[in-house]
Amino acid sequence: MTVRSFAERLSARMEETTSLVCVGLDPDLQRLPPHLTSRKNAAQAVIEFNRAIIEATVDTAAAYKLNLAFFEALGAEGWSVLQATLDIIPGAVPVVADGKRGDIGNSARFYAHACFDLLDFDACTVSGYMGRDSVAPFLDHPGRGVFLLARTSNPGGSDFQAVEYQGRPLYEHVVRTALAWGEPGNDGEKGSLGFVAGASDIEALRRIRALAPDSPLLIPGLGAQGGNSSDVLETIREGSGPVLVNSSRAILYASAGRDFDRAARQAAEALRTSLIPALS
Repeated sequence: MTVRSFAERLSARMEETTSLVCVGLDPDLQRLPPHLTSRKNAAQAVIEFNRAIIEATVDTAAAYKLNLAFFEALGAEGWSVLQATLDIIPGAVPVVADGKRGDIGNSARFYAHACFDLLDFDACTVSGYMGRDSVAPFLDHPGRGVFLLARTSNPGGSDFQAVEYQGRPLYEHVVRTALAWGEPGNDGEKGSLGFVAGASDIEALRRIRALAPDSPLLIPGLGAQGGNSSDVLETIREGSGPVLVNSSRAILYASAGRDFDRAARQAAEALRTSLIPALS
């Protein structure tokens, strides 16, 4: 039986919620509301915080992205907190593991197994710096998504990604090469291949969208990293591939008080509303 592709499931969720918003769950203990951290241990505080954020935003979010570093930083309890957070998110909502995996083939196979078979994430972020064999094990999981790093939103991304190679920026070479590894939105025998393209470099985002108009895109970099939704909106309207616009800190930490969940919902809804024209 053919497995429904990640791109298809994501598109359906976007249509259902009229949303492109991906809520990034980056639970930083130093920024959690004091009323949570003062009366609970770290693991309990993070689970309660994540639960409140998810319950407040689930009907306005197209997906969630869990940054694995914030869970790993909890030490031995991190895996349990990660699993508990995944259990809170309804099964119909796509969830992205942001771990930026990218090791050699055999190691990549185990990373993919942990991500997709054990934790049951719908998609993950992967670095392609080590080439095709570091990405292929992730694409070998039907119905899952792979967001390959192309043009990231961090300031140091330009150190390599923007370097000219054969007359074009290196990130373009990454996209062109990766597209030959597997057709996006294929028949379900492979995972859906998409790209990470940050909102902090709108020209790069525009070029990546033009190179891969049918591929899923994960767009970080709004708010704290300098991108804005109006620029993103104009860029992504060209192309048919599903798009997730991620916002983490601007939603999670919209308030440090007891109303943090309500403030998070307001921030997520404001972003959702600003991006609705891209769905028309």
